[in-house]
Amino acid sequence: MCPNGMLVYLSKPLNEGMIPLKKFLVLSTTALAAVIALAGCATGAGEEMPGMDHSTSATSGTTTDVAVGEHNSADTMFSQMMIPHHEQAVEMSDIMLAKTGLDPKIETLAQDIKAAQAPEIQKMTDWLTAWSEPTSMSGSHGMDGMMTDADLDKLTAAQGTEASKLFLTQMIAHHEGAVKMAKTEVADGKNADAVALAKDIVSSQEAEIQDMRDLLATL
Repeated sequence: MCPNGMLVYLSKPLNEGMIPLKKFLVLSTTALAAVIALAGCATGAGEEMPGMDHSTSATSGTTTDVAVGEHNSADTMFSQMMIPHHEQAVEMSDIMLAKTGLDPKIETLAQDIKAAQAPEIQKMTDWLTAWSEPTSMSGSHGMDGMMTDADLDKLTAAQGTEASKLFLTQMIAHHEGAVKMAKTEVADGKNADAVALAKDIVSSQEAEIQDMRDLLATL
């Protein structure tokens, strides 16, 4: 075992007598061996023995893997379906914001929808990448509330109050579909972040549905 502390060198005054050569050589050899051993300990103290840190790195890696892997098929489906669903909401909002003479309340609503859903699209895309899951769905999956190409064409062509009414009607249905999907994730999902986002979607979009219904009644 390497001693902790400093080396203490013992010397003998010359006037107390000379040490015999044989004893001097023995002592010198012993002292040299001690110095070498202590030097080795000093070097080893600042270095990690091979394999000594494996438990830490293994634990860290395992923790990261668990965090990334804590998801199930419901989390994957939720993210894969909600991304294009949000993208269409942003597209519908852009269609309205491109119109002239837009009602200020409709303009604010469209801007709010874009501001909320665009970052969520990126968040869900990042999750799927971290989970090593495709960022788009395979096969055909029905999504409640999605507009058809014909619906979007009608919204693009509409103007004035007609456009505002159509936008509100379509977006209410669109939000209702998102809420339904989010509630399924809350019930079946495993990933804590995905479930938390689903709860936020339910809360925020149900509130917007009520606001849009109230606004639609005034047009």
